Amino acid sequence: MDVFTRFIIIDDDEFNNKICTVNISKIAKDADIRTFLDAQDGFSFIASEYSKPGNDASAILFLDLNMPGMNGWEFLEKFNQLDEDLKTRIKINILSSSVDKRDIQKAKENKNVKHYLVKPLTKETIRLITYSQNREA
Repeated sequence: MDVFTRFIIIDDDEFNNKICTVNISKIAKDADIRTFLDAQDGFSFIASEYSKPGNDASAILFLDLNMPGMNGWEFLEKFNQLDEDLKTRIKINILSSSVDKRDIQKAKENKNVKHYLVKPLTKETIRLITYSQNREA
């Protein structure tokens, strides 16, 4: 089984981003991990980096919902407008502190969202996510 080596974390909480980075690094030692405190910056990175000619790389994205400026839901709306090939290569996982059933249901209804996870991100969750998303690839 191939291990995902590219991860993107979009969350306005620097501490959460550090937790994610440390735990991902423990599972995938050579991982390329990009963190963004601003959803618009993260979206711009994905839209430009993953649409470059010849770039067929995939990544796992951990996306927070509640952020200032562009929130996670707005990110998902913009993401849905991207090229289909690009969208299939970015595996979106909501990573939120929200346990609101409406958020969970809305995420389940979004075709681009693979999983809804509650913070904090653990090594065990990363293993499960990478395993299930490798099986889908």
